[in-house]
Amino acid sequence: MSRKYKFHNPEGVYFISFATVGWVDVFTRERYCSIIIDSITYCREQKGLEVFAYCIMPSHIHMVIRAKKGNPSAILRDLKGFTSRQIINAIKEHEQESRREWLLKMFSIAGSNRSNVKKYQFWQQNNKPIEIYSTSVIQQKIDYIHKNPVESGFVLSPVEWKYSSARNYAGDHTVIKIDVD
Repeated sequence: MSRKYKFHNPEGVYFISFATVGWVDVFTRERYCSIIIDSITYCREQKGLEVFAYCIMPSHIHMVIRAKKGNPSAILRDLKGFTSRQIINAIKEHEQESRREWLLKMFSIAGSNRSNVKKYQFWQQNNKPIEIYSTSVIQQKIDYIHKNPVESGFVLSPVEWKYSSARNYAGDHTVIKIDVD
């Protein structure tokens, strides 16, 4: 991984993106989204993750975050590891999952290409953290995150996307609470 994509300042505010291997659309099912939501909530409440914006798209997640305790890399490592195991298990256990065999095969193939993966690889290896230094750039990244479902053609307005902090900024805090400074 290049120096460009690392958490150099542990107290910094970062724009991050992480995606499923092969950009597989997994977050089209409520049960898989719930695992992500619960995990982000846990990291906020127990690990000191501050979330200023987020959007869960079908195959990837965008966030603007900061770690209160200065450990963003460790928090994301734990978040991705836990959600990977939980989502793989949910796929295995969900008998009505029409894509179960295909999904598991995709994650197994990705895992077989990595020496550090036992069986399945769910997430791509990187987070592409980009430190944000100014409030104007923070706002630019938040706008980008909120417009992602619109640009993808899923909704006409950012607040229509259930899994986006655009709803929080409109007063709806029912999915994931965010931190606003």
